[in-house]
Amino acid sequence: MRGTSRRGDVVTSCGLTPPTRTHYVLTPTYYNAWASRTMKGTRVMRFAVNTTHARPGRGNPMYVMAAVGLIAIAILSLGLWALSHRWGGGGDAKEIFVYCASNMRKPMEKIAADYEREYGVVVRLDFDGSNTLLSRVEVSRKGDLYLAGDDSYIHLARDKELLRESIPLAKMRPVIAVHKDNDSIRSVADLLKPGVKVVMAEPDAAAVGKKARKLFKRSGHWDALEEQIRERGGVFVGNAPDVANKIKLGSMDAGIVWDSTVAMYPELKAVRVPELDAGEASVEIGVLNSSFDATSALKFARYVGARDKGLLKFKETGFEIVEGDKWAERPTLSFFIGSVNRRAIEPIIEAFQVREGVTINTKYNGCGILTGDMKAIQSGELQTAFPDTYLACDEYYLDTVQSWFETGVQVSDTDIVIAVPKDNPAGITKLADLAKPGVRVALGNAEQCTIGALSRRLLEAEDLYDKISDNVVMRTQTSALLVPQVTTKNAADAVLAYRTDTLAERDRLHVIDIVSPLAKAIQPFTIAKNSDHKHLSRRLFDAIRSSPATFEDAGFHWRLKRDDKAASP
Repeated sequence: MRGTSRRGDVVTSCGLTPPTRTHYVLTPTYYNAWASRTMKGTRVMRFAVNTTHARPGRGNPMYVMAAVGLIAIAILSLGLWALSHRWGGGGDAKEIFVYCASNMRKPMEKIAADYEREYGVVVRLDFDGSNTLLSRVEVSRKGDLYLAGDDSYIHLARDKELLRESIPLAKMRPVIAVHKDNDSIRSVADLLKPGVKVVMAEPDAAAVGKKARKLFKRSGHWDALEEQIRERGGVFVGNAPDVANKIKLGSMDAGIVWDSTVAMYPELKAVRVPELDAGEASVEIGVLNSSFDATSALKFARYVGARDKGLLKFKETGFEIVEGDKWAERPTLSFFIGSVNRRAIEPIIEAFQVREGVTINTKYNGCGILTGDMKAIQSGELQTAFPDTYLACDEYYLDTVQSWFETGVQVSDTDIVIAVPKDNPAGITKLADLAKPGVRVALGNAEQCTIGALSRRLLEAEDLYDKISDNVVMRTQTSALLVPQVTTKNAADAVLAYRTDTLAERDRLHVIDIVSPLAKAIQPFTIAKNSDHKHLSRRLFDAIRSSPATFEDAGFHWRLKRDDKAASP
């Protein structure tokens, strides 16, 4: 779309779309448009009306304003489209660009061909050393996925804010590679013998070179090995396949490659040595922040990491694969959630579903009811899906079903408090006052919800449980039903409730703190051991981990550290 004027064309190249897509050109004489980058790659369109060169009789103001409006609407629509794709919308991309470590060429070419055949999406693969590719990503700020030969590059990309999610695929270890008929090299010391020509991937370009240098420095062999390569007929090359090819062709005697690389070359064999065995690397594929359609990128990444899809190709080519998720074009997770967490977790789930292109079936209830349902599902009495993930109101109701779940991770906590009407007509100031004659008390049902079980434990510790039994007028099945008993129904003079449940009614309540280590509920997140979507569930956990403000705004105290990867189910 191009036009002319007396002063020439005004061309707008918005930078909102990949180079393969059309860039629209706007040409009115009196308008100038331009785009600029702002925070972390977000594009913002700006327009200026230029009337300096307007000539009398050359334009009706009404037409001018109409043109301005049409242009503004067009650019706003384009901008909103681009932003939605930038932050994960879409899911219908016809092309995906992947920066791929050279060692993954064989499985990834097969996977890309299968994906295009099944879904009509073209997968472009750019092969090179992991560090070289990372530099390319950093400079270009384009592309959808980054598949590195070592997870240290994934961590580095995340530290540089180039990458968000990642999916593990396989494990590799560096080994000494020699020709299958070569029995003279059995140790690192043999590499340093006179006349032995050693080839290695450049440490500043390829993951295996970087890993080997680190390990040989640790063992004290690096200086001698580097001298052997540089001064005695060896050579540094770009990547692991280059190393393997030189040994295969006989121009080099030995080299350092991944064990998975050796498996691709029938002419070679691997020599494992203790100095390198400690260098296990995790192969991961990560979603780049530069992706214009993160939903499509995640879909392909899930395909690559699925145990019945992409991982089969990795296994065929000699990789030690991880236990991947079962493939589904649009996976469904079942998520059981204790009611106290609802206000905090709902917006996280909604955003996660949109970005990942998945469905999460949530079930909110008292944890006694939820765990009862789990037991009924396991026994066959209840015909529904067992939860993939579980966010309990407290560890008390994870302990009762722990055998079916991974070790839980503490996400947050909230206090148990006494909530009374604003004017506090019963004069409640402490737990013992709940036993005063005539005081109406509402508690959670200890068999149905966590607040009921924790309240009973707290009152028993204070020798009050039996003493207040005559004053208990109601036992609710969830924590969410307690506060309304004193704010709207006038059914109770006091309730034991979570502090988080009192915040919405703070103007109508008086909250009394309880001084006791038992007056606290800790919310753990966990994943079912038999889930077909453990990696998807872990990414959901990562979304929760990165959302402390959402929990804190709901009144919880945050326990997770965003960068503490050790704290993960």
